[in-house]
Amino acid sequence: MGREKITLKTNAEILLMREAGLITGRALEAVKKAIVPGISTLELDAIAEATIESFGAKSNFKLVAGYHHTICASINDEVVHGIPSKDRVLAAGDIISIDCGAITPAGWNGDAAFSFVVPGGDEAVSAQRQALSDACEASLWAGIAALATATRLNEVGRAVEKSIRNSGRYGILQDYIGHGVGRSMHEDPAVFNYQTRDLGPVVEPGLVIAIEPMITAGSEKVRILADEWTISTKDGSDGSHWEHTVALHSGGIWVLTAEDGGEAGLAKYGLKPVPVNL
Repeated sequence: MGREKITLKTNAEILLMREAGLITGRALEAVKKAIVPGISTLELDAIAEATIESFGAKSNFKLVAGYHHTICASINDEVVHGIPSKDRVLAAGDIISIDCGAITPAGWNGDAAFSFVVPGGDEAVSAQRQALSDACEASLWAGIAALATATRLNEVGRAVEKSIRNSGRYGILQDYIGHGVGRSMHEDPAVFNYQTRDLGPVVEPGLVIAIEPMITAGSEKVRILADEWTISTKDGSDGSHWEHTVALHSGGIWVLTAEDGGEAGLAKYGLKPVPVNL
């Protein structure tokens, strides 16, 4: 978490990262529109890849050693890193988290995720799953808003945790956290989703990070499944994952993976995203 490990981005570089962010966001939107009962996660993976490639970019998930897909698709008790498969078919009422990233020809990365409750199914179960997703998304925006005025990075983690605790009795994954983004999809610094004793590095213009809360409807204890990727809850409770890539620059904050730059999500905090101007 040391300052010397953080690569700050120039305004020109943030503009280039915006391209990667928009492509990532558009791939996720295409996947979201395709989610219906009966579709497989492998079909969703193909939609994401086709969308990314239509903009002249590539999947950065495929650059991760040993991973061969464009998205992670995690269903119900799978919180993150679920592997797409033709045999993983969505049912009405499932909660699915989709994580995705793109890298542009210029070598800049985007990374984002959302959770979605498949229409239909038992109303009570769907309502509980929607509340879980809503709590996770709300904590993401609380963290993004905190970044706008933070002096030390763990103010983001504190805001994320406070939002989650205010939403209900949810578990917060401890070993899976956010990160810096830039030439690599995963860079320093570490971005925690909870308060830590260490205040974290100084926050300054040029910082670009992925804030990504991962929560459960029960215990925060998880296990890695036999595929050596999928992270599932030990108690079988549902999980949710939301993520955006966010840039802080001298003029303010800009959510690079949101089409509106974060305007809708930041409105309740009285904040407006500020695009970079050269």
